[in-house]
Amino acid sequence: MCYSAQIEADYKKLLLHLGPVMSLSEFAALWLRNNGGERRKIPKALLETIGPLLPQEAQSVMAAARASDEKDWQEDLFVQARRLADNKRKLETKFTKTAEKEVGIATRKVDQYKGWLQDLQRQQLEDRDWRFFPQWWVPVVVREGNGYAVKPMRYQLRKPGLPASSDWVGSGATRRLSGTYNARRDNLERYWKNQFGHTHGLMVVSSFYENVDGEDGKSRRIKFTPRTGEPMLVACLWANWQDPAGEEPDMLCFAAVTDEPEPEVAAAGHDRTIINLRPENVERWLNPDPANLGELYEIFDDKRHPYYEHRAAA
Repeated sequence: MCYSAQIEADYKKLLLHLGPVMSLSEFAALWLRNNGGERRKIPKALLETIGPLLPQEAQSVMAAARASDEKDWQEDLFVQARRLADNKRKLETKFTKTAEKEVGIATRKVDQYKGWLQDLQRQQLEDRDWRFFPQWWVPVVVREGNGYAVKPMRYQLRKPGLPASSDWVGSGATRRLSGTYNARRDNLERYWKNQFGHTHGLMVVSSFYENVDGEDGKSRRIKFTPRTGEPMLVACLWANWQDPAGEEPDMLCFAAVTDEPEPEVAAAGHDRTIINLRPENVERWLNPDPANLGELYEIFDDKRHPYYEHRAAA
């Protein structure tokens, strides 16, 4: 928990009592990061709503990255369309399993590239445009000076002092994300001790998604949404990672705090649930006292328990 989630769009409305300031300089730095190379890991809704507010340099770099993606996808679509046509002709002459397999692969690829290009060109935003995954960039509310700021952070915390390779475990075909996009409540004073009680954040989401195994042993993606319709105020820990080798730019990154699963989440087949803070506890969470961790656990114990309706997701 959580494999992916859907950002709540209107931070200002939800957190009006905090009065957070959008840190446009941090968003501009993200747009410029790797010469626009993070574009594919920024939800479309953020690109479309935050982008026009940024300096022209940042907008130009991101526009160039978008154009590059469009060109690459058009070229790849042409290759796959030709692959599809060639193998369909082979099947018309003589059936082979190889040609049949190639037709299936090419068809899926053609549909994929067409979908990406349609999304790229679509102007009207949809709910799925707020969705994000591990290693994507998400707006997070943090304490800054005497107030609060909304900053873009990568959804997977890389602890200061560790190399970039710490994002992964295993190698080759077994290589996978390390799971540090989530911070288990029962491990906060160990692995997360330098963040817990020190650098707290808040993420606002309307839904979250999990991959769970069904009775048939196949993995299914399940969407969980509070029955109340209220956005979830998700407790997070964050860090500012700096490359020990000095080769990569600094990176703000975070992990969502998780607890034992709500009953309906466990019944659906998943073993963790995010900590959904009560609005009246948000300011205390964002202003932690490292000498009073007990108060933070009290905030966790007082979390909201909406019934999480769930259904299979695409």
